[in-house]
Amino acid sequence: MLTKRIIPCLDVLDGRVVKGKRFRNLTDVGDPVDLASRYSDEGADEIVLLDISASLTGRKPFFHVVERVARTVAIPLTVGGGIRTLEDILTLLQSGADKVSLNSVLTREPEILMGAAVRVGSQALVAAIDVERRNGHWDVYVKSGTQPTPYDAIEWSKKVVNCGAGEIMLTSIDSDGMKGGYDIGLLKAISSAVSVPVIASGGAGAVHHMRDALVAGDADAVLAASIFHFREFSIMQLKQYLRDEGVPVRI
Repeated sequence: MLTKRIIPCLDVLDGRVVKGKRFRNLTDVGDPVDLASRYSDEGADEIVLLDISASLTGRKPFFHVVERVARTVAIPLTVGGGIRTLEDILTLLQSGADKVSLNSVLTREPEILMGAAVRVGSQALVAAIDVERRNGHWDVYVKSGTQPTPYDAIEWSKKVVNCGAGEIMLTSIDSDGMKGGYDIGLLKAISSAVSVPVIASGGAGAVHHMRDALVAGDADAVLAASIFHFREFSIMQLKQYLRDEGVPVRI
């Protein structure tokens, strides 16, 4: 049985890690290099590093931040934000990223995944999907959750996988930062619709929320921010709990 992964997420704004609720009301929580190094030392399986304003402002990805973080961690690093071209993807990988997360660009040019998959392989490509529940449907949003799209989350997940995504990072905007648990219904729907790993994001507030996402939601990994940033519990405490609950994790 494959082990489940624990992934801290670092949302970066103007060079600082921030955290908010439902993508708003952001609070400064620290330096990305310091936090990434801490989580690597504490037993995280991967790190996700996202530039949350690059797509909104039209900036290029923060290559210099990626280089600094990559030098300090000994675990896989996934990077997203501001990616618009295949060259951006290649440069991020050359800067030290192990995987690249694409979001807004995919609604304009999903074919970028096809070209990238040929060059770097699907295992290095993550489709980030931000979802909000509207009128009984799961709608896809882009540009850090500020812009709705016409896409249904389930059908969109299938499309990006068919285009070459090797993994899906699935964030519930409704649950993000609220600490009430992941959207298990959304997780189950996407996990059963695609053949690639799904990372659960948005809503972790207790250790049992992560167990539920991995077991009931059939997620392959859980991503969280607040609970780690504010030291509500450690990565090792979480892993010990999950192992005691029969969830396979790397300790």
